Amino acid sequence: MPEHRTATREEWTAARAALLTREKELTRMGDELARERRELPWVAVEKEYTFQTVDGPKRLAALFAGGSQLVVYHFMFGPDWESGCPACSATADSFDGVLAHLKARGVTMICVSRAPLDKLLAYRERMGWSFDWVSSFESDFNLDFGVSAGEGTPHDPSALMLEANEVALLKQLNEQPALRGNLPLVAIQNASSSGTSLDGYFSEGHGISTFVRDGGTVYHCYSSYSRGTEFLMGYYAILDRAPTGRDEGDQPMGWVRRHDEYRLAEGGMP
Repeated sequence: MPEHRTATREEWTAARAALLTREKELTRMGDELARERRELPWVAVEKEYTFQTVDGPKRLAALFAGGSQLVVYHFMFGPDWESGCPACSATADSFDGVLAHLKARGVTMICVSRAPLDKLLAYRERMGWSFDWVSSFESDFNLDFGVSAGEGTPHDPSALMLEANEVALLKQLNEQPALRGNLPLVAIQNASSSGTSLDGYFSEGHGISTFVRDGGTVYHCYSSYSRGTEFLMGYYAILDRAPTGRDEGDQPMGWVRRHDEYRLAEGGMP
């Protein structure tokens, strides 16, 4: 455990009160951003996308499953991958528990990936999940919503709302392939554990998109990518309040594994 300053209870109370003021400011800012998200204009989805589901082929409107709103988590699982992305898998661990609550508000939440349906269902069984997962294989859905590129082609930064450092990284990978040898550990690790190459790994991305159905028309309302999906990673919210925080050093998410892959190391730490 690293050294840390200590204080009396009175000093701690004063410091906590000051921090609480900042936390309330952040909460109010979050409320304002939520309002602005709801006020984004909607765009009619005119292309007919077909998805493979456990109940056969379905169009986008059918995925609402009786609700008026649809939330799609773009789960990284390419057509030739052996397993889903470990980071997406850790994120998806929290999905099943919220589905009933979302349904009560007219919201259906599903996962969409480009891998064939049989791979998705087999992996879902391994992970012990029950949420609906559909395949967009042989569909333009992932490409049109900015989470997939052609095989062996990194994402087009202009198609994604990435942070500046990520845009720079992708451009460098396109212009200087030798830089792939200096990639963050998590990229190399996730590609290997998913049974794909680095090119295959970088041809897929994760994100969240929301849709609404009004009459016979489906509208695209919102999309977010990269750290814009971090609100789904409940473990990070908890770690951010734990005494040592994320404690990731210079390798963000380098510690994340699928939940059935953690092993207790000496000392009891995963």
